[in-house]
Amino acid sequence: MKKRILAAAMAAAMVMGLTACGGSTASTTAAAETEAATTAAAAAEDGATEAASAAAEAAGGDLSDKKVGISIYKFDDNFMTLYRTELQRYLVEECGFKAENVVIQDGKGDQAEQTNQINNFITQGFDVLILNLVQASSAPQITDLCSAAGIPVVYINREPDAAEEQRWADEGINATYVGCDARQSGTYQGEEILETANKGDINGDGKVSYVMIQGDPENVDAQYRTEFSVKALTDAGMEVEELLMMRGDWDQAKGQQIAQDALTQFGDQVEVIFCNNDAMALGAYQAIAAAGRTVNEDIYLVGVDALTEAVQNVLADKQTGTVFNDHFSQAKMAADCAINYLNGEAVEAVNMVDYVKVTKDNAQDILDKLAQ
Repeated sequence: MKKRILAAAMAAAMVMGLTACGGSTASTTAAAETEAATTAAAAAEDGATEAASAAAEAAGGDLSDKKVGISIYKFDDNFMTLYRTELQRYLVEECGFKAENVVIQDGKGDQAEQTNQINNFITQGFDVLILNLVQASSAPQITDLCSAAGIPVVYINREPDAAEEQRWADEGINATYVGCDARQSGTYQGEEILETANKGDINGDGKVSYVMIQGDPENVDAQYRTEFSVKALTDAGMEVEELLMMRGDWDQAKGQQIAQDALTQFGDQVEVIFCNNDAMALGAYQAIAAAGRTVNEDIYLVGVDALTEAVQNVLADKQTGTVFNDHFSQAKMAADCAINYLNGEAVEAVNMVDYVKVTKDNAQDILDKLAQ
């Protein structure tokens, strides 16, 4: 059975289904976005509740005896904290699992540690696993472990490569990926710069000079966000100049240090700082403020995730924009895929949720959603 839900796309009013789909870059006027977002948010809640009810009914109306093992790559990641909190809430409060049967463990950024956790889940007879891998490249090994034990697995947030996903489909393996297309988030970052008065060319020299603070360069999200943020500029005919690209490992303190060093080295040449996530953007803002620069006047700053503090910074002109990595819809979709497996139903190999561009026009709507 295919379930479809409308994700809470607060300003873009994007329809998100439980089928694999690419990202949409369509834009509307601010007024239309606000009106449509209200409808989408209400529909998302109704659709998710209906999906959970339908799944529970198909399982005989009782999922309380089913055990869900969840491993998160590390608990101190800002975004994954939001994600796992929503995932646990949805499984227990809306899907009917017993709280003690939803076990969430911290991978501590160590793939060996996480693999041990997964082996323990298997030994203890868990019914389905939801995994946010430390290293996406470990997916083939983990998938084979789970498949041999007859336990379906839902991968989240960190996407295995396309060849592995195709293997699941070709071999009928009960494994799926739920996430967002990182190319879309990068494109949205670039569009946020293009939507400024000078399209990022603050000094008027005919090019956009930027610093790129990358997450983990081995992570596909980091790769795509890095590539497609700049591609959006060049596709629009802008000349670009990369002043510096450095790995920040999704970390706020590292983001601050990289931005500080870049501003010291290149000074007023830096017109844009791209950050692969908001944690690093929060750090970059601290460096920008310490250097006496002013966001949206003599420098632009964009991130991804729509962390509450980052969205507040967008409203306060401390960050040019961010991109909402919709953990609500992703968590619900991951849970629904897990339930489909428990019901013996087929699940597509890849299930995508759309990102939402966040600017000053719709930041308050996103904040209201995050506060729910």
